[in-house]
Amino acid sequence: MRHSDLFAASRIRLPPGDGLAYFRGTTSGSGIAVEELPSWVPPEIDWSQPSVARIYDYALGGAHNFEVDRQAQDEALKVFPYLSDAAKANRGFLHRAVRFCLDEGIRQFLDLGSGVPTVGNVHEVAQAAEPETRVVYVDHDLVAVSHARSILADNPRAVVLHEDIRAPHQILAHPDTVRLIDFEQPLAVLMVGMLHYVNDAAEPMRLLREYQDRMAPGSYLVASHLTSDLPEMQAAAPFFDDSRNPMTLRSRAEIEALLADFHVVDPGVVFTVQWRPENPPGDRPERSACYAAVGRRH
Repeated sequence: MRHSDLFAASRIRLPPGDGLAYFRGTTSGSGIAVEELPSWVPPEIDWSQPSVARIYDYALGGAHNFEVDRQAQDEALKVFPYLSDAAKANRGFLHRAVRFCLDEGIRQFLDLGSGVPTVGNVHEVAQAAEPETRVVYVDHDLVAVSHARSILADNPRAVVLHEDIRAPHQILAHPDTVRLIDFEQPLAVLMVGMLHYVNDAAEPMRLLREYQDRMAPGSYLVASHLTSDLPEMQAAAPFFDDSRNPMTLRSRAEIEALLADFHVVDPGVVFTVQWRPENPPGDRPERSACYAAVGRRH
């Protein structure tokens, strides 16, 4: 998930069902309109709760989401009206950071929490510039993984794993990872919009170090993280407490501490729209809600 992957609300629930239909609006009678699931939905999908991967897809204008996801975003918009802009700012940061890594000679990417594929995926950006670039996507949302597999079916240099980023040993030792990633060479590990889904009990610093230990010197960590420094995000946080993906907001200082083992390149830890922008970031960069940084492995 790209996070796959900024926001999710948790107060909306679908009634139990057999998974053969889903909400697409309302009717004047029962209040429910039911349609057959589209072909891209895996039969085992749990569509009873919103998914951050699908909400992020919706915020970016994608079509791989359910009514429950759209309702979740609409609820979140009531307390955080800049939701879609923040999602797009996060996506823009990802693209700029990928191009930065390519300029630094990186030709392999491990994208943790990649989310539902939308226009401008990592492999599209990277392979357009350097066709030999290899990309391993990781997500635990079945819709994201299923759709990514269909997109990547004819791409021998990109693959998606259905794994949880909090299990690095399974990801790093996966046969497809080993096939595409040479850990003796520098790579970029992407955790864009992901670390706020790793709560303190899951020890985010320990998790980062497990990935860092496999990164050759000269590798890069690309990260963005929702912040507690923004009052609107603090107001939105309770929506996520009971969701599949509860969040832990952190301050800029806390995010800087997580990245302490990396050399953070200029301009440091800044809002996503301020990280090496192609256009002026505007006068309210905090509305992007995420701090972003790129750190180099010593």
